[in-house]
Amino acid sequence: MPRIQVLPTNIANMIAAGEVVQRPASVVKELMENAVDAGATNVTVVITDAGRTLIQVIDNGCGMSREEATLCFERHATSKITTAEDLTNILTYGFRGEALASIAAVSEVTLRTRRAEDEAATEIYTSGDSRTVSETAAPVGSNFMVRNIFYNVPARRKFLKTDNVELKHIVDEFTHIALTRPEVGFSLSHNSRDIYVLKPAKSLKYRIQDLLGAGLASEMVDIDTATSIARITGFIGRPDTAKKGLGTQFLFVNNRYFRSPYLHKAIMKAYQEFIPEGVTPAYFIYFDVDPQTIDVNIHPTKTEIKFEEDSILFQILYACVKEVLGRNSFGASIDFDAESAVQLPVIGKNFEEYHPISAPVIECDPTYNPFETPQFGNTIDHFEKERPQDCSKLFEDQPLSSPTRVITVQGKYIAVPASSGIMLVNIRRAQERIIFDRFLNAISRNEHVTQTALLPVQVKVGVQSRLLIDDSADLLEKLGFDISPFGTDTIVVNGVPEGISCDEGHVEQMINQLLLILSDDKSLLEEAMTAELARQMAALSVSTAKTVTSPAEAQKLIDKLLSCENAEFTANGKRIISILTIDEIEKRF
Repeated sequence: MPRIQVLPTNIANMIAAGEVVQRPASVVKELMENAVDAGATNVTVVITDAGRTLIQVIDNGCGMSREEATLCFERHATSKITTAEDLTNILTYGFRGEALASIAAVSEVTLRTRRAEDEAATEIYTSGDSRTVSETAAPVGSNFMVRNIFYNVPARRKFLKTDNVELKHIVDEFTHIALTRPEVGFSLSHNSRDIYVLKPAKSLKYRIQDLLGAGLASEMVDIDTATSIARITGFIGRPDTAKKGLGTQFLFVNNRYFRSPYLHKAIMKAYQEFIPEGVTPAYFIYFDVDPQTIDVNIHPTKTEIKFEEDSILFQILYACVKEVLGRNSFGASIDFDAESAVQLPVIGKNFEEYHPISAPVIECDPTYNPFETPQFGNTIDHFEKERPQDCSKLFEDQPLSSPTRVITVQGKYIAVPASSGIMLVNIRRAQERIIFDRFLNAISRNEHVTQTALLPVQVKVGVQSRLLIDDSADLLEKLGFDISPFGTDTIVVNGVPEGISCDEGHVEQMINQLLLILSDDKSLLEEAMTAELARQMAALSVSTAKTVTSPAEAQKLIDKLLSCENAEFTANGKRIISILTIDEIEKRF
């Protein structure tokens, strides 16, 4: 490893300064990158209190001499660049020499490091303007201990998120680097509990399996194409495994993680004939390009890359993904030239088996006398004229009809006779409105009701999603969920809100959808988040609500609906109740 030196002023000025340390995850990222650049084959990350108290990164890389260890905390001290031309040929992670200086400026840092040829290790303690240097015993490599981050910048420390949110960001950075070096062993622990222990993997697919689960790895197909612009390798997910939301989409260039909405569009364009709207496939795509054709220094965190031939790269990526999807027969086409019967495309494994719809069935009460005046006829007339926001007030002084006056149609609608015609109620929307009000009250007034599952359901959600659920534990409890942690990546659902199915399949689907809702960062809009969460949970829960078939069940649903704050519309503004007038009926005859 070249000796560390301070950059000349003219080169340092060419490098965008930017702020490096934004949160504890930034420290983890910089120290892990330095460890990999130092040739480490094993990197250990130890976290306490989500990085607030301690961030420790230990590696078995080449280490530093006493002189280099002292110099590495100076700004723009680096071993990666010696001339201005080196800026256009960057293949390492670090190169600006700002990381350690920035970290030392906002925390207390202790470094122990030794080279193989040195008998004694060097220990450096730095905090603010003070620095001490001494000899100590240590193995070959480097051991950085960063304590009390932002201790001298109270405003920055105050705006850190909860431990689970900060830890999730740390896991993200850990994952990004671990996915670029499958041959390196990585481990991550938090508060003395192991989160990841990754041994050197035989291939990238094994690393994906160790990080994100064997299920995901088995659902991927490999891509590999080479052009004069770039070589593209990696894996893309099967179309039938695409899910709502983002989370398992990774782009790397020259083994550096980056984000690119533009290239993401190229991938989605290739998938558009294979997946429904609103879902996103998983992908792990690696670009190997000439370093002189990209600029990795346009963003302080180096997560944005500028490509010299971005439009051409877009087309190459689109064609590559499209070709792989076609080659793997994910979109079998109909053969119109074949003499035999038409060949139908193969349906993905996630699609439900088709069941023919039975003939319409209308339930009615044979004892019903249509010439008898309904008890609430005047109420329906009043409803038509006034259409107030609070429909429940219309029925305060008039008793509702008995169940014999209510009929259901195909389990989709409720029909109630009225002097002006027939009042129709959309059952699904009525249930959604009722559930929405229940969730809103549960969140706002802590009036949740939990129904305990007969058999607890175990759901593997992954490390990052587990942290998200832990961070939202109070909110989930208010909604009526009873969820217990199990290991580092699994939860056990012991109970769900009243009215929701406890079936294992429904619970897993609900948890996946719930994670998508919780992943939106609306912490600054608590009131809006409450209403939005209630709305989305209502839409999700109604799919597992009990089917209404009997007149008694229909009457009970109407009673609950009319007790809602707004019985006429759902939270999305869709109509629940409609009047079919006598004039409209007579026009049909």
